[in-house]
Amino acid sequence: MNDDTTGACPQRHGDREEIARLLPAPADWDLPREQYLRHRDLLMHHIDHEQVARPRPARRLLRPAVLAPATALALACAVTAGIALTGGDSAPTGTASHRAATDMQPAAALLARISDATETRVGLTVRDDQFVYTREKTRGADLTSGKAVLSPLMDREVWAAQEPGPLRKLGLIREDGETFPINAELGDPEGTPAGINRPTYRWLSSLPTDPDKLLTYLYAETPQADGRERDQAVFEQIGSLLGGVMPPRTAAALYRAAAKIPGVTPAPHARDAIGRKGLGIARDDTRYGIRTEWVFGEKDFAFLGSRSYLTKDAPYGKAGTLLSSAAELEHAVVDEAGRQPTDAERTQTKRQS
Repeated sequence: MNDDTTGACPQRHGDREEIARLLPAPADWDLPREQYLRHRDLLMHHIDHEQVARPRPARRLLRPAVLAPATALALACAVTAGIALTGGDSAPTGTASHRAATDMQPAAALLARISDATETRVGLTVRDDQFVYTREKTRGADLTSGKAVLSPLMDREVWAAQEPGPLRKLGLIREDGETFPINAELGDPEGTPAGINRPTYRWLSSLPTDPDKLLTYLYAETPQADGRERDQAVFEQIGSLLGGVMPPRTAAALYRAAAKIPGVTPAPHARDAIGRKGLGIARDDTRYGIRTEWVFGEKDFAFLGSRSYLTKDAPYGKAGTLLSSAAELEHAVVDEAGRQPTDAERTQTKRQS
């Protein structure tokens, strides 16, 4: 991929710092780290769009914990309204908290079946100069007013560059009729390399396939906010990797690793964003009162999508309020960002939406 995007100029950094300084003090309620990052990055997307007409989408746009509303400006207002989070860096290595759980045998059995089915699938050859294409339906909660207001379903297409990097231009995203580049993450002036926040096919292939070793790696590498439940953060990190073009052995190992996280349970009534009912796997974030669910096909165990919703009343919604949902529609490997895949390039049968 031709990496010709220039880095942010000092003036833009100064403008961002000035905007951050002018924001009011945060309120006394908070959101999980993944949701905070979504709002922060979309605020930067809006700033970039206003300054240089080259918007920056949120990082990891495939399956965020809370999906974007229709406009970045609305989310900028939500940040201004004072959605707070206590920040934190990556957890120290060697502190993995995973352990044998005595209350999750049904979930472990289901994940074992999903893993076995996944491992038998035929893998792909994905070159570093290609792009992994994903098409999905998404919707998410707009928190601008201080209450969760669910957006309509939106079409989203992503072309993710597979070069190891570091890259300043990570691909393209087309959402709600608008196409714009995916730029390097904030804090990566020299570009973002392949890794846990930009999982290329080659990087995914390099992960351990032993579930215990993989889980130890994920506990060490998953970012964590102060006070964030560690097991939930790792569960959601695994969820952010699911559904795209992935080596079958890696996907199988991720499912087996998830089965070892305490608190993981079956979700009999799980549905994706377009209403497809399937086999569900879930975990509750007890601190924030949010349940995250993964949905799998009942016959082929393919990953269909995900959703998250409140399990207890919060300042921005009542228990049961949907915060986000996504439905995977198709995937492909293509040679050029922005180009629709041919039938021969599609790795999954197009699903009716």
